[in-house]
Amino acid sequence: MSATESHVPANFIRHIIAADLAANKNQGRVATRFPPEPNGYLHIGHAKSICLNFTLAAENHGTCNLRFDDTNPEKESVEFMESIERDVAWLGFEWAGKYHASDYFEQLYQYAVQLIKQGDAYVDSSSAEQMRADRGTLTEPGRESPDRSRSIEENLDLFTRMRTGEFADGQYVLRAKIDMASPNINLRDPTIYRIRRVHHHRTGDAWCVYPMYDYTHCISDAIEGITHSICTLEFEDHRPLYDWVLDKLQTPAHPQQIEFARLQLEYTIVSKRKLLQLVTEKHVNGWDDPRMPTIAGLRRAGVTPAAIREFCERIGVTKNNSWIEMGVLENCIREDLNDNALRAMAVLRPLKVVIENWDDDKTEYYAIANHPQKPELGTRQVAFSKVILIEQDDFAENPPKDFKRLVAGGEVRLRGSYVIKCEQVIKNAEGDVIELRCSYDPATLGKNPEGRKVKGVIHWVSEAHSLAAEMRLYDRLFSHPNPDTLDNFLDGINPNSLEVLSNSRVEANLANAETGKPYQFERTGYFCRDADSTAEKLVFNRTVTLRDSWAK
Repeated sequence: MSATESHVPANFIRHIIAADLAANKNQGRVATRFPPEPNGYLHIGHAKSICLNFTLAAENHGTCNLRFDDTNPEKESVEFMESIERDVAWLGFEWAGKYHASDYFEQLYQYAVQLIKQGDAYVDSSSAEQMRADRGTLTEPGRESPDRSRSIEENLDLFTRMRTGEFADGQYVLRAKIDMASPNINLRDPTIYRIRRVHHHRTGDAWCVYPMYDYTHCISDAIEGITHSICTLEFEDHRPLYDWVLDKLQTPAHPQQIEFARLQLEYTIVSKRKLLQLVTEKHVNGWDDPRMPTIAGLRRAGVTPAAIREFCERIGVTKNNSWIEMGVLENCIREDLNDNALRAMAVLRPLKVVIENWDDDKTEYYAIANHPQKPELGTRQVAFSKVILIEQDDFAENPPKDFKRLVAGGEVRLRGSYVIKCEQVIKNAEGDVIELRCSYDPATLGKNPEGRKVKGVIHWVSEAHSLAAEMRLYDRLFSHPNPDTLDNFLDGINPNSLEVLSNSRVEANLANAETGKPYQFERTGYFCRDADSTAEKLVFNRTVTLRDSWAK
């Protein structure tokens, strides 16, 4: 489909691409890329970039590459690369090609040699501290390094010896020779190569010099024939360097860099460094902890790709930084699960109910719809027997006003079954309610007899026909709307972000529930089976509550 079709929400990048196509720029091609650094798991902010890049390409019959910017092997791993591939595919996108910056190491090196030969790069022996001091400020120009005047021949010799491993890490760097007085600090002779004796997961020990991101990124785009290099707004000041490198090298292709505002979501963080800290200090249980804003965490929580794609489309693409309320994401999740999640009954905090006028060995089965609005999804059989379990909160000895559930001497309807009446309340020595003795009315199966009104309806499971389950009730990881503004972001962690219920029960139909498959546990919330489930005990993660419990 075309980006100009009326049902596609407009944004400024779609307008740019539409104008380029109208002018036959790039021979009418659209080629984008998603270029993550494999130094952590992808998060919800990356999801916005993934959806944008792949969708723009698909709308315009173009291509989108997946490219790993693997130029810093000290922080990168195969695990992170595999997780990135898994996340992009899970979101529903297919890449036209999979590439690595390391594929281009030789070309990048030869391009650096070309810059030296042109007088546009030099080898500098300044320490990192000296370079920072000489860089200047926003109001003061930088100072030129004494090494800036080296001859081309000396620079070529030193750079060759850097590659062959003659020098120690940090002894020399290669810098672009641009303008130490530029008002844009990124143009004050930035480093484009540094010495690092680190084993690379793809190239092994073949290299001990590695290119910097700003230098690598634009050349990789050009090599792959990218037409629109879309990145977040913090790279806007880097665009002149992007263009300078490509202009100096006169590459066959010169992609257009376009910046958009990154996703800033309340009650979360998206800094990889801080996410790594959460993992390594065990504030969470790994990168895929359902409280994490990682795509892996969202997937484990039971969020669907469709909900994330809808969220990314709904928040739009602009040039203005702004904060998105967490409720926007949670509402997208709720809307998707409400439409598509199968229904089931689960009792999180069980209270035993004995139906005294029910035969001990009698069991009935009722057909209950798997989804109230989708008859095509069929029904399931739910067993009813003498002993059932209800939620503790669905009974009250001293009910508040307008309480429409079960009370002593009162009636309530069981979902899809009979009306029961509480005849007796059993307590333990401490005075806690541990059991209810009730009666059922045989004339009320699935209906209210004429002239009789029972307002409350509660869910339940048969004790003998239900399964043991652990419920992990996840909530927002942070209770502060913007933990990044705190002196220590860890101070904003929500102490109630996880509650584990070990004695829950679920209907027997969930024995074969697929891991990650979403369900609406009626009147309770949306859940999915976790991979930690065993034959003895199922484990379910709460994806999101039925309603926004954080609403002001």
